[in-house]
Amino acid sequence: METVLILVQQILQMFILAGLGFLLFKGKKISLESSKALGNILIYLALPSVIIKGFLVERDAAHMLGILYSGLGAAVLLLLSILISRWLFGKDAIAAFASSFANPGFFGIPLIIASAAEKEGAVFYVACFVAFLNIGQWTYGVSILNGQPIRQGLSLKKLIRAPFIIAILIGLTLFFTQPALPKMITDCLSTVAALNTPLAMFTVGVYLAQVDVLAMFRRKALYAVAFSRLLLIPMISLLLLTLLPKDLLSMKTALLIASACPVGVNVAVYAQLHGKDYAYAVETVVISTLLSVVTIPAVVWLSSVLW
Repeated sequence: METVLILVQQILQMFILAGLGFLLFKGKKISLESSKALGNILIYLALPSVIIKGFLVERDAAHMLGILYSGLGAAVLLLLSILISRWLFGKDAIAAFASSFANPGFFGIPLIIASAAEKEGAVFYVACFVAFLNIGQWTYGVSILNGQPIRQGLSLKKLIRAPFIIAILIGLTLFFTQPALPKMITDCLSTVAALNTPLAMFTVGVYLAQVDVLAMFRRKALYAVAFSRLLLIPMISLLLLTLLPKDLLSMKTALLIASACPVGVNVAVYAQLHGKDYAYAVETVVISTLLSVVTIPAVVWLSSVLW
């Protein structure tokens, strides 16, 4: 129950930050162009710093086993999410994309850090999830948006140069080599990583400011996406994670929270980039984020009962 209360408190704090982003946009203190600049800081600095920092843990047997299990678990959960979403939404490409891919990097990581006993190493267990999810978005996600075979959405050159992939490679190198980093470097890394949550939620607030909220709540298709993303997929993920050993509780909880996160903001980014229904994509992000204040604590509470 304590973990659930911590999650609720953290989510409410995140919504306050989103509200500040909303007010700044409405007050014309943040424009769409400046919000894109914030997004670049988020993608190229803040999230990579969070990922690298997550790998700064001791290279012991528990963490070696954890990275193996978490990588396998992430692959299975994401494949399951894609299959369920494609089955439910068929030719509705935006709904299939939105349901398939959560928002663990910007939304989930702060919740995982807040709720984990092993705070410094909590992100370690979702690094593979974040990597596989982004690979899936850049390949499968782009292909369904454009109605193309997956191979046409795959660009190895772009993938290798992606900031989250570079961060994971750096993090893995640090994990396996265990160098003694200067305190100035680790402190700087922590400072930049701390920007992740406020910048991400400011961005959600800017998205919210562009939506006709009343019309959004009347759009029935959004609730189907939210149900799949926030309840159906997390509940099936919960059952699958139950099969893992009990002593991997921190890793199981981290993967469950990642799986239970609302729709990732990249569905709106890619929809805009490829000339699709941007407004619809933004609405899937906004409504699922709003509803997640109830669903994420509920899913985590149920896991505490079962595990």
